[in-house]
This record gives sequence, C-alpha cells and structure tokens, in this order.
Amino acid sequence: MALSRLLLLCVVASEVWDAETKPIDFLCNKGARRVMNIVAGMESALSNCNGLTALSTPLQLPCTELHVASWGNKSHQEKRGDIVASLRLLIEGVEGVRALSQTECATSLLQRLEHNISNYLLILTHLQLSQGPAVSPGLSCVPGSTQSLSTFLVSYNKLVSGKLERFMVDLEDRCTSQ
Repeated sequence: MALSRLLLLCVVASEVWDAETKPIDFLCNKGARRVMNIVAGMESALSNCNGLTALSTPLQLPCTELHVASWGNKSHQEKRGDIVASLRLLIEGVEGVRALSQTECATSLLQRLEHNISNYLLILTHLQLSQGPAVSPGLSCVPGSTQSLSTFLVSYNKLVSGKLERFMVDLEDRCTSQ
C-alpha cells in the first residue's frame, strides 16, 4: 500500500512541469508531448487495478476521427475548439466516475487521468493563436459512450496522438520564430 502511494507520487511528480513552462514550449518540443501522453502507463496500471475495467457509469468518448481535407480547411481557433471540447467531455466523465469509485487504486488512477487531461486543457487554452474570430469550443461529432476504461483510454490516446498532435504540427512554424 505504501509502496503504491510512493510510486504514484513519483509518477505525478515526474509529470509536473516547471512553473515557468509556457504552452509554446510544449508546442516546440515533440519529446515533451510524447512524455505527457500517459496512456501506455495507464493501460498497464489498469491491469493492476482490480474491478476498474468495467465501469458502472458510461463515459462519453471524444471525437477522434480526423478527416484530413476538412481538418486542413479549419482555422487554428476551430481546431483548438474541437480538441478543447473533446477534452472537456473527457474530464467531465472522469470526474463523475472518480466520484463514484470505490477502491483506492481506482481513485488514484482516475485522478492521474483527470490531472493529465487538465494539463492538456490548460496548455491549449493558454496557447496564443493569431488574431481571428473567437470560436466557441464545439464537438465535431456526436460522441459515443463506453463502460470500458480500456476503450476510453484508446479513444483518449487517439485524440492526443491524432488530432492534438496534428494541431501541434500545424503550428510548428511558430517554433522557429521563438
């Protein structure tokens, strides 16, 4: 029990960014983006957390499909809005499931996931984009749902390594000017 708490503390501490880190640092460092994607670690931790694979409450799944042609026609603000809406959907679901979780293992795992999603939201909402019309975050699809945390993690990974990563690549020209 104490060892698992120490391990969780070490994992969380390793994910905490320097207080001076800016969203542009995340944008310009592909390695940092790769490290921040904790899904692989979450999937292995999930196997050690009994009873968490099937949830009592369904979780909404984000919009992960990426149609390259339509994605390329969206403004940076629209792309960010799409991703932010999906992340908000995810965090609301995780918060709800965590509130109902019965085991310490489940609670700590879901807290870690919630913290990770929150970090992505903070980065995206503070990322300075060129001037343009303000766009309210909106989903690009009708979200599905699942009661499988494994399916949820796969979908979260597709969002982070798909749409979010593609958005970061679209913005990489800003790295040379920094």
